[in-house]
Amino acid sequence: MALAFDVFGTIVDWRTSIAREAKAALATIERADIDAFHFADEWRARYIPAMMNVIKGKRGFVKLDVLHREMLDEVLAKFDISYDQLDEAGRVDLTYAWHRLDPWPDSVAGLTRLKARFPIVTLSNGNIALMVNMARRAGLPWDAILGAEIAQNYKPDPKTYQATAAALDLAPDQLCLVAAHHGDLSAGRAAGLQSAFVSRPMEYGGRTAPDAHMGQDWEYSASDLLDLADQLGC
Repeated sequence: MALAFDVFGTIVDWRTSIAREAKAALATIERADIDAFHFADEWRARYIPAMMNVIKGKRGFVKLDVLHREMLDEVLAKFDISYDQLDEAGRVDLTYAWHRLDPWPDSVAGLTRLKARFPIVTLSNGNIALMVNMARRAGLPWDAILGAEIAQNYKPDPKTYQATAAALDLAPDQLCLVAAHHGDLSAGRAAGLQSAFVSRPMEYGGRTAPDAHMGQDWEYSASDLLDLADQLGC
């Protein structure tokens, strides 16, 4: 068996990290009236709709960096921030904030323990450059970067899960998806993967996750990655 990990929200705390980066950018243009967490939530809210345009064939596959930039421009327009205020260089730097996300406190230690027994790979919608930069900054010890860019499609399309298993020369049921999102796990299970849920109650600042109603009886359910390592004998 190998373990394939969702990354945004499961391994890294995107919301706090993006709010930190947004707060710094907003300070440079003297827009302290905008709540940085609200900014982060508005940006993330455009994530699934943007990817669904690719999944449904409304546009060809593009890297997540491209989608993040398009979503950022929409959010800046919503908050009436012009190019005169945040120029191209500022927008590029803020787009790449997604490369600079901080891990949850247990992530590095948990992944290290799990890696001692199982191959660990990403099964993320993040593009390869994004995942590599994030891993090097945060110390995430992946064996391989797989997922959307390898499959040329985004989760929850089943081909994305199956392509990750195929890249490892595994049958889908030999791959266990580890994620904090019931919707992701549900799609992975439908594609033939095993499932391990990891609770991240602060991903949305303590609010109920939007896919909480999609929970099932997963093969594994853990409070964090260290708990998952305990359950898997690592």
